[in-house]
Amino acid sequence: MNYDLEIAAALAANPALTRPPPPPPPGISEIAHGRQLANVTFAPFVKWYSERLPDASQYIVSDKLVSVEGGEIIVRYVRPVGEDGGTFPVLVWLHGGGWMRGSIDMDDAHLRTISVELNIAVVNVDYRLAPEHRFPVAIEDSYAAVKWVVEHASELKLDLTKGFLVGGDSAGANMSAAITLKAREDPLFAANPLTGQYLREPAVVHPGAALPEQYKEQIRSFSEFTSTPILNTENMLRFIDVYAPSPPTAADDVRVSPLLANSHAGLPPAFIQVQELDPLRDEGILYENVLRQAGGSTKLIQYPGCFHAFHYCFPAITAAIQLDCDAREGIKWLLTQSPGGRIAGTV
Repeated sequence: MNYDLEIAAALAANPALTRPPPPPPPGISEIAHGRQLANVTFAPFVKWYSERLPDASQYIVSDKLVSVEGGEIIVRYVRPVGEDGGTFPVLVWLHGGGWMRGSIDMDDAHLRTISVELNIAVVNVDYRLAPEHRFPVAIEDSYAAVKWVVEHASELKLDLTKGFLVGGDSAGANMSAAITLKAREDPLFAANPLTGQYLREPAVVHPGAALPEQYKEQIRSFSEFTSTPILNTENMLRFIDVYAPSPPTAADDVRVSPLLANSHAGLPPAFIQVQELDPLRDEGILYENVLRQAGGSTKLIQYPGCFHAFHYCFPAITAAIQLDCDAREGIKWLLTQSPGGRIAGTV
């Protein structure tokens, strides 16, 4: 692999990332063990941003319950203190983890720094995971959280015309893209439309979907990266097969494969980040092109020599810091595209 030099050095110092995971210890299920290993992988990112949190006096955070089919989920609401009577744009965030791993804690500290720096509220969604809850539970939980934001905008001190963004990483980016399609057809959002989507390392089509001929030659990375750390072809197939097994009714559903929507017109502006050494790379590049060809506003950044989710493992290296700086600038750009667009950092 032609890794970024800092990534190559970091991998050499952390050889476990390039080896198959160890088997689960006695009494621990494979699913639980995978989640434990994922938490170890995410830990450097959590620690890095926990050490850079703004003073607690600068923001408000609370966990809230959202009703979903079959129960309730938690969303973590963060906003700057702001001035009395001030209102904020909002980013609804969906974490990654292959629909099977991760939680609101993995991005929590990072999102708090973004909230204060960009003067934006964040709703961080703890959707239910597979295999306990298979498709469409995660996407429908996430969609319910986005609707909850509309219904509670006043009490959350939100002005959705300033910015109503949905975003996520990997599986979370997949669901963010799907949510924009679903919201486009929902009367609830007619008066409160989503104004932007932030897709980091997105999966946008099920590997078992009936891919149109014009797309097949444009998605080569999925079969090329069979040995990359964190995510490779084999474990992506395992994740998607657990979340949404591949009979056509699941694989071709736009809630799993937003690339296959009949139309991508009328969707909100998109900011997309992809890694060069990622099986999902070509999907992100293709999706940006499809959105742009449909008349959408887009920005795409590719990170050479980087693998999927590298920033969670090595948040202090130059490429990870650049990815984060670009993310903040991308969110600012999305906010300027909203009807009440503004310069981030003002109420």
